[in-house]
This record gives sequence, C-alpha cells and structure tokens, in this order.
Amino acid sequence: MKAGLVGYQGGGKSALFELLTGLKPDPSKTHSGQVGVATVPDERFDRLVDLYQPKKIVPTKIELFDTPGLSRDEKEGNAQRLSVIREASVLVQVIGQFAGCDPTAEASAFIDDLILADSQVVSNRVERLKKDAAKPRPDRDELQAELEALLPIAERLENGDELADMEFSEAQVKAASSFALLTRKRRLVVLNTADSDIDAEVVANLESAGHAVIAAPAGLELEVLALPEEEQAEFGAEMGLAEPSRRLLLRKIFEVTDQITFYTCAEKEVHAWLLNRGETVLDAADTIHSDLARGFVRAEIWSADDLLRLGSERELKAAGLQHVEGKEYVVQDGDEIFIRSGI
Repeated sequence: MKAGLVGYQGGGKSALFELLTGLKPDPSKTHSGQVGVATVPDERFDRLVDLYQPKKIVPTKIELFDTPGLSRDEKEGNAQRLSVIREASVLVQVIGQFAGCDPTAEASAFIDDLILADSQVVSNRVERLKKDAAKPRPDRDELQAELEALLPIAERLENGDELADMEFSEAQVKAASSFALLTRKRRLVVLNTADSDIDAEVVANLESAGHAVIAAPAGLELEVLALPEEEQAEFGAEMGLAEPSRRLLLRKIFEVTDQITFYTCAEKEVHAWLLNRGETVLDAADTIHSDLARGFVRAEIWSADDLLRLGSERELKAAGLQHVEGKEYVVQDGDEIFIRSGI
C-alpha cells in the first residue's frame, strides 16, 4: 500500500515522514520526493506471531512518499508536483497549525489543486481524442466511445467539482483508468500541531467540512525520540504526550483506505495481507498467489480473534468455529484463511 504525504511548504510534512519511517529527509530529494516504509501496527498480528512462533513474519507495510512541497501561490506548478503521487492509494495532507494558517481553508485549497491537476490530464486527453476521432482511422469508433465517456468527467472538473462522489460507468472506469485520478482517492488530513494541545474546534471544523482528521505534534515527538531511551518517557510526560502518535497515525492512514487484513499462518510463516473491503476469498487467493486462485477448490476459514481467545487451532475446531467456504465468500477483517487448491 502506498501513501503520499502532501502539503504546502512549511507545514512539517518532512517531519511527519521522519516520524513515521525513521528516515531523515534527504535534501537532495527535495524536488523529486523521498520514499520510506513503515510497518502498520497490528496487535492481532503480534499475538499470532507469539502463538505460532514462525520462522518468518510478514506484517502489513505502508510505503510512504514524501512529495515536494506545494506552493500557495503557483497553482500551475502544483499540478506537476502532485503528478508524482498518482499511484498512491491514499493522500495524506499535512497541515501545520503552527504556521498561522486556517486549516479548513488550506484543506479546501488542496482540493482545488487536486481538481486542477485532474482537469489538466483529462482535458489534454479529451482534446487529443477530438482530433483523432475526427480522422478516418480503423479505431475511430473506440476513440469516439472513449471521448464520450470522458466528456462528463472533464466537464465536472472544469466546473470545479471533484470526482469522489461521482458514480462512474464501466466505460468511464476504463477510460479514466490510466489517469489514477487524484480526486477519487481517499484522503486524510494530519493536523501537525506545535505542542500536545489539540484545538478541538479546529478538528471539528475540518470534520464538518467532510475531512477525515487526526492531530499530532510531529516535531515535538521527534525531539522526544532523539533523547536517550531512559529519558523519553519522562520528557514526553512533561510535554503532555500521553501516547506516541506514530502508531495512531499509521493505523489511521490504513483505516482511511477502507482495506481489511486477513492472515495466513503456519509454523513456517505468519503473513498479514491486505484486501479491499467487500472482496471475496477468491480475490484473497489471487492476492496470495495467482495459482491459488486458478486452482481454487475451497477455503478453510476462522476468525483470528476466536483462535487467540481459545489458544489453539485444535480448540477452535472443537468449538465448531472453523468453516469451509466457496469462492463467493466475502472475507471479513481478521479472517485467517487456508486455501485448498487443485494446482
């Protein structure tokens, strides 16, 4: 899973990147962006590892991309800066409350930048299609169909509206698939505060405007982490940091994507996998390996929570909590899955 850290210059975006990944910002990558990886905190996964004692563990990870800072004045340049995160699953906008800005206004301005960036790529394609579809060529019908699919999308963007709540037809999904449209991505606002005091009114205003929000003092927490380990708890308490934000931030980024976690467990390996909410066990099999999906016979499934509560697969089966499912079964968060395949 990829998350793009975005924000206007001076908001503390790189501090958040360092807090989440442990990597120092690289000055040489200021204009190109920097990539780091963080493990998603998962207490259930940790307990499964303790239970199975496997030789190998594979937790869920988030790839974080610290993007070039956006300009509040040069909007045209922002579209280019945003292009580097089109492959991200979620956009994490970092707003520095200490920068003297209006967080709600800045979140709104960011949406405007996303709309402009999407409008540019879609309108460029529309103009190209208009020219090509007017020529006598063998794929003219296909080009005309693509044009008709994109025109309502282009019009909506030109009117200053994002695409998150627009229902796409199958033709529109196909026509827009290569654009990785920014305004259709899930978003999270991280309110980067100067200290541990969080302005509840600011958070409420952002939430009432439709934003998913979490507040954290990234810079202050980096200062705490730089101290000797034996001093961190005492200094953190003095600063009012009841609980480190890193775990909360990573979990919130994960939750915003609306994905679930399922597990495959054995003495050889305990592996946490991601799946879009609502997908089936056949999709899960394909996520593990395409051969498992092609040769799918059935899936043996149980809840990891039930297993951890009872203490062993033997007790779980004795309680009748293991069930066998076909390929249409919708995977639930926390399912542990064993695929039977004919290949």
